[in-house]
Amino acid sequence: MVSRRSFMRKLGLLGLSAAIPAIDIQSMHHASDKKSVRLNNMSVQVDSHWDVIVVGGGPAGCTAAIAAAREGAQTLLIEANGQLGGMGTAGLVPTWTPFSDGEKMIYRGLAEKIFVESKKGVPHSKEGDLNWVPINAEHLMSVYDELVTASGAKVLFFSRLCAVNKKSDDTLDSIIVANKQGLTAFQANVFIDATGDGDLAAWAGASFTRGYDESGTNQLSSLCFSIDNIDMYDFSSNTHLDTNGDQKSPLFDAVRSGNYPLVDAYANVVLVGPRLLQFNAGHMEVDTTDPWEISEAMIQGRKKAKEYLRALHDLRPSTFGNAQLVKTATVLGVRDSRRIIGDYVLTGDDWRARRTFEDEIGRNCYYIDIHGSKKPAQRYKKGDSHGIPYRCLTPKGIRNLLTAGRCISADSEIYGSTRIMPCCLVTGEAAGMAATLAIQDARNDVHKVDVKTLRNKLRSEGQYLL
Repeated sequence: MVSRRSFMRKLGLLGLSAAIPAIDIQSMHHASDKKSVRLNNMSVQVDSHWDVIVVGGGPAGCTAAIAAAREGAQTLLIEANGQLGGMGTAGLVPTWTPFSDGEKMIYRGLAEKIFVESKKGVPHSKEGDLNWVPINAEHLMSVYDELVTASGAKVLFFSRLCAVNKKSDDTLDSIIVANKQGLTAFQANVFIDATGDGDLAAWAGASFTRGYDESGTNQLSSLCFSIDNIDMYDFSSNTHLDTNGDQKSPLFDAVRSGNYPLVDAYANVVLVGPRLLQFNAGHMEVDTTDPWEISEAMIQGRKKAKEYLRALHDLRPSTFGNAQLVKTATVLGVRDSRRIIGDYVLTGDDWRARRTFEDEIGRNCYYIDIHGSKKPAQRYKKGDSHGIPYRCLTPKGIRNLLTAGRCISADSEIYGSTRIMPCCLVTGEAAGMAATLAIQDARNDVHKVDVKTLRNKLRSEGQYLL
């Protein structure tokens, strides 16, 4: 779309040692004793073929890449793992949060297309179901693969963002990515941070906040898992597992007994296939930007999964006597991390006011669900929703960067609502489309995108806007 700098066509290699930060070597037991080694005299290969680069292949990253490529941009989607879909696939989240406000579908455009295709993997769900529909993770992976590649976007798996290079205080030049070829500098006109944790934006110098209270406490994380070979008849007639106020669940008995110290009274359990249950269960307090804590949480989460199964074996053998643990998620179920400060910060008051914005790019109707907080959940009535302004996707002070998904600009309260996958799908599509408009009409400045044009294009793709 936009021609590259001529000298980049001539150079196959570019020394970018200044772009690579010193690597901190920390002792796990003495984190305050820091040493560093600087990588000198390194040449890093440059890949400058791209108009738009999306980092993170979760729901937001997938729709961002599809939307950008659909609009004609040379688009690259970079993902750290070997599959697209994030929490709904690698994370084994067992169900979609509601797609409707109780009266009509709210999350439309690409979100609706992905949801409809996803439902084909769970034929036991009813045709008209819009809320709490189970997810077949393997099927959903294929849905994302097919839609992203059909759009023309290119996917690069097993590649992790490790540094950011800026050409000026407010403009990104390239990102440094590590994979089997070593380090590569990828250049683009516009970048989209769909990492969930806001890594790209934070490393580029964007301001952020985190946590749901004054001390910055994170919402609790979970490691989802699957249990197979349950007794279907006994499960359907006798077993209540969800612990959202349901004291009939044997998991409450497990907690009260004191015999299963790793089991806690949180579980959302969904039948995703014949004799196969998927569990979003167990809470852990984790700093999700600390690699040591994430590593420990993955080990702890696998121990928790085994203990949940042991408790169910013991307390409900008629259902789980022959059951086995078949899979734990390959990524941690993160509910809380950085919230990048944009041109507008969406608030809990906006949620309560059902606010509509002139620059809104979608709607959201999920309840305020903050795991770990003692405050009661806040829920909408039927037909209620709020708008999501485009300005929540534009980090302050950076010209050519957009955010999408969990890390958009929101306060700690409404973040408990906007962090969900359907909302991420909506913000991703808007970010991808806005990136192409920034390149075409705003000299790569995402803050100067014509919002009326953006909204009209989103409407033409089926998005629900007021």
